[in-house]
Amino acid sequence: MYRFLLTPRWWGINVFAVLAIPFCIFMGSWQLGRFEDRVATHQQQEDRSDRAKTAAARPVDSLLPVDKITSGRQASARGHYDTGHQLLVPSRTLKDNHGERQGFYVLDLLRTDHGKALPVVRGWLPGDAGSKADTAKVPAPPKGEVTVTGALQASENQGTDGVQAGGGLPQGQLGMISAASLVNIVPYEVYDAWITLTDAQAPLRAVPPAAAEGSGLDLKAFQNLGYTGEWFVFAGFVVFMWFRLFRREAEAAKDAALGLLPEPETGAGADPEAGAGVEVGAGAGDGGEAGAGAGDGPGEGVDEAAGVGRG
Repeated sequence: MYRFLLTPRWWGINVFAVLAIPFCIFMGSWQLGRFEDRVATHQQQEDRSDRAKTAAARPVDSLLPVDKITSGRQASARGHYDTGHQLLVPSRTLKDNHGERQGFYVLDLLRTDHGKALPVVRGWLPGDAGSKADTAKVPAPPKGEVTVTGALQASENQGTDGVQAGGGLPQGQLGMISAASLVNIVPYEVYDAWITLTDAQAPLRAVPPAAAEGSGLDLKAFQNLGYTGEWFVFAGFVVFMWFRLFRREAEAAKDAALGLLPEPETGAGADPEAGAGVEVGAGAGDGGEAGAGAGDGPGEGVDEAAGVGRG
């Protein structure tokens, strides 16, 4: 009954199923592993952030380049603020007791003793960076040589929340905190990193450090989890379709063995009345022969009549 499994068609179906099912399971397991790695990395980053809040600050040069380990660490630098290049970073949100509020960062450049400038986010203020009433509340940076301490952060990119990479901002505003965006604004070299001060000068509010890129439970992490479910669903679908095809083929083979399949039509287009017409025609031909015999009878009658006349 199951000899159909040895046909070339079923050989192809079986080979596809045998290869597709393990492949789907492998891909689903791989995506699940990626999700678990992101969760573990996120937990490690939170633990490091908690330790960094109480750890002693280290010189910023010793923590560069910024990676998942050094991001959020307390860094310190010494120098003086460039008061001629204070910048405002608009459209930045900050959570407080009233929920998320729109505001702007206050960014100053610290000219260090090594010659490079370190971007320092001194704090956040609610309001609009384009409003004179809101910007008037920004306190002036400290004068003279100072030592700053804050959480180290990697340069922002186009995928960072709040970044305005399209440009078109008025003078004195900056859409993205990075060395690449500052290179055309200031005439000196800038660190490829920035820090957010732990203690902000009133009325500024300290900006909490953000998690390192790729270490948080972001959209990519949940995409991995979604892909995991999709691959396992694909594996189940392959099993379902193989079983359905197998059952249909087995039922057809069983019906054929029992003679339950419909017989093929014979004499396609044939009309059953056509044969009757042929027989009727044949009978008519026979009648013609009979008629011919009947014709012989009258002939004999004529001869008999002629004989009577001669008598």
